[in-house]
Amino acid sequence: MSNTQKDGFYTAVLALFILTTAITVTIFASYFLFAINIRFYNLDSLVNLDYGTVYKNYAQMMDYLINPFNWHFHLSNFISSPAGRLHFEDCKKLFLLNFGVWIVSGLLVAKFGKVRAHFNKVFLWIGILGIVLALLMLIDFDGFFVIFHEVLFRNSDWLFDSGRDPVINILPEEFFTQCFVLFFILFEGLNFWEARKRA
Repeated sequence: MSNTQKDGFYTAVLALFILTTAITVTIFASYFLFAINIRFYNLDSLVNLDYGTVYKNYAQMMDYLINPFNWHFHLSNFISSPAGRLHFEDCKKLFLLNFGVWIVSGLLVAKFGKVRAHFNKVFLWIGILGIVLALLMLIDFDGFFVIFHEVLFRNSDWLFDSGRDPVINILPEEFFTQCFVLFFILFEGLNFWEARKRA
């Protein structure tokens, strides 16, 4: 493998590390965002539960999604349909895939970061593409949200029925919008930071 090929491989690994870092930070920052959303959108009153109980159920949901040893989806105060549980299982697999890629790519970046160069323009174009996607999201978030799920999931289980999966009542669209915005800020910032660094 030539040096150019090695640098190209390192560039791809670094791009994956940036993507998965932005996703990982957003996942864990969602705990803080959700805590704010409970108060701001009165989610506790909406489902006739107290603040602590609503947050506990969100924490249970997140523990299922991020814990590789927990494969039993259960929320203390919300029932779940088979389709709803299947969707959360699909999400869990994507979360764990993200964490796996993040760890592997991070180790490779740490190992080769000081000896390999990266192609700056790649990150510039990734950043520009990110801006385009962010604009599409701001123009029509509902449409963006639908396309996002259709790309990631091969079924329609993500179309929750609040009667069968009432947990969706504490997950308003605004909360997902905030998570997407945070992700794009992190993703864009990291890519443009790499784009301005010397190869």
